[in-house]
Amino acid sequence: MTVPDAASAPGLGVPNPPRIEVTLRVGGMTCASCATRLERVLQATPGVDRAQVQLVHELARILVVPGTPIESLAAAVAQAGFEVRESPKAPAQQLVSDEQESRQRLHREGIVTFIGLALAVPLVLPMFLMLFGLHFHPSPWVELGLVLPLQFGLGMRFYRSGFNALRHGAGNMELLVALGTTAAFGYSLALLLVKGAAATTGQLYFESAAVVIALVRFGKWLELRAKRSTFSALRELLALRPETARLRRSSGDEIVPADSLQVGDIIVALPGERIAADGWVSEGSSGVDESLVTGESLPVEKSAGTAVFAGTLNGTGRLVLQVSQVGETSLLGRIVDRVYAAQGGKAAVQQLVDRISNIFVPSVLGLALLTGIGWVLATGSLGQATGAAISVLVVACPCALGLATPTAVVAGTGAAAKAGILVRDIDTLERLAEVTVVVFDKTGTVTEGRPSLAHERYADADRGAELLALAAALQQGSEHPLAAAMVAAARQRGLALVEPQGVSSLVGRGVSGQVSGRALRIGSREFLVDSARASGLASGEELELQWAGHSVVGLEVDGQILAWFGIADPIRDTARPAVEALRRLGISAHLLSGDAVQVAESVGRALELERSTGRVSPEGKQDYIESLRSAGQRVAMVGDGLNDAPALAAAAVGIAMGSGTAVAIETASVVLLRPDPRLVASAVEVARATRRKIRQNLGWAFGYNIVALPLAAFGRLDPMVAGAAMAFSSVSVVTSSLLLRRWRPRA
Repeated sequence: MTVPDAASAPGLGVPNPPRIEVTLRVGGMTCASCATRLERVLQATPGVDRAQVQLVHELARILVVPGTPIESLAAAVAQAGFEVRESPKAPAQQLVSDEQESRQRLHREGIVTFIGLALAVPLVLPMFLMLFGLHFHPSPWVELGLVLPLQFGLGMRFYRSGFNALRHGAGNMELLVALGTTAAFGYSLALLLVKGAAATTGQLYFESAAVVIALVRFGKWLELRAKRSTFSALRELLALRPETARLRRSSGDEIVPADSLQVGDIIVALPGERIAADGWVSEGSSGVDESLVTGESLPVEKSAGTAVFAGTLNGTGRLVLQVSQVGETSLLGRIVDRVYAAQGGKAAVQQLVDRISNIFVPSVLGLALLTGIGWVLATGSLGQATGAAISVLVVACPCALGLATPTAVVAGTGAAAKAGILVRDIDTLERLAEVTVVVFDKTGTVTEGRPSLAHERYADADRGAELLALAAALQQGSEHPLAAAMVAAARQRGLALVEPQGVSSLVGRGVSGQVSGRALRIGSREFLVDSARASGLASGEELELQWAGHSVVGLEVDGQILAWFGIADPIRDTARPAVEALRRLGISAHLLSGDAVQVAESVGRALELERSTGRVSPEGKQDYIESLRSAGQRVAMVGDGLNDAPALAAAAVGIAMGSGTAVAIETASVVLLRPDPRLVASAVEVARATRRKIRQNLGWAFGYNIVALPLAAFGRLDPMVAGAAMAFSSVSVVTSSLLLRRWRPRA
């Protein structure tokens, strides 16, 4: 099988010439050095342009030249000492599969851990009894009988993994454990065979080998438990998806699996039931709890024509719905997709950690060898030298380094998703934490986005209904909120709207076309005066409305400006608190709007923004963002419309309101699931909290090794204590990351 040709590839980016992204599910990775080794082997495979291995999700994402055989990639994985498992599923399905596998692994590891601790306890018991003045020591042959199943049963995974790493010219945590415990076991066995049981009582290291293996396996069990918890946010989302749906057929309603639904199906949601798919209400009304996908606790009223989402909870009414999206294309599916992708990425600091881990194991092996030689030369005691070298090998496990970043990212992005903030990838999270300026669009962002027609000025008042009908007819197909306001006003007055002809639009300026044989243009004054004659309404009428804080558009009919429409769009109640929250974070807030300068300034004064600019085209918004970036600012752009897409793409971080257009949402790297500008500050807060947690974790992991390695080398750390410290260092890093799950937006 080969990778097909393609002109583009999503995910890792598309260089020139085209590349294809291949994703493999990999088994057998245990630490950061494993992932680094696999990346290095894949990178050297012919046809591979770039490889990224995600330890958390056990995935390898590989950018390859079209035509590269999949078999060669699988062979490279095997060459690195790992195995290719089943093909990755869609994120939502993969999470379910991961959850089942994780539960089974946790159960198996729990049994192994119990057996290991049960075998190790009799070996450690004499040490505890001595604290109470009791002296008991089992026969060395009994100790050997207890340690054998630990060393070559429970410890066999360390031999296999360590041998694979060594065979491919690398090292990992398992290699350190295997060498350390083998040295303790081998030295003790040789001493026992040479001197006999009577002469070696109390001089052996069987208990060290046993306890290290038991504690490392115990640490792995705790680690598995903690890592499962980091995915809790996504598991909670997926767990709320209903498994069945009430499908309406001609013969009556029928209960069917939710996965079998198709677009266009009619389903029924009874009171108290969760909605099975995204869709539109065709009959009934009810309050729906959408906190699952928006974080908003208050029920949202739904009636005919309104949208509903899979997994949300129906209230007291009965709803009949037409399915519009199912499975991975539903809002919930896209949420899971985004968060899953973000959790698998690598931060820049993690790439540095990977490089450090790659040289860490060989360095530790060298230090252990020098420690052993130094102790032999200094004391002449092979037993003391062995104990110190074992402690160095065991205590130096780099697993905590490998877990520091990914566990924090998983917990942080999961907490953000529960609050209604979707982050595309880890790079976005890092850039978001460094934002210094937030630039807001006006309509639909800091304003409600539901404008209403407030004022009308006509050249001939008797023709007002006719001119409004012409303006509304031309804009029937527009998504722009100002157009929607005029269309709604015309329909409320019962005006007939005919179909327009030859409609064309200039984004951010206006629309032109024909209605009932008349040439129409509607939009800003600059758009109209390009062709309008001097006759018609004077621009003073427009300025009067602008100073009143209205968005103003004019209507040109056959070359004459015959009407001005003043459209009011109230400022959101949450806009002012949003700006204040940003100011507390040390971030300045600007406003860019395609509306008139006076309108933008009116909104800016109300919100006390640092800068407000009106009459800005989409290209102008992009230029404004780029000028700020050139001045050294790290800019986030917040918008919701088609005309915001260039600026969203130009900003260091593009933030789209979830109520906005599909183009804005796809262009942005952060999506706010509810139209609340306060979430912008919350997004920055969770990004900074995640960054702090990563630094705390790395500080703990590096600090642990800085302190523990010298103690081990100088004989101040018993091998058993070293094993316990190593195991719990990894658990402490994961547990620290889990504290991020408690993060909540301040607002």
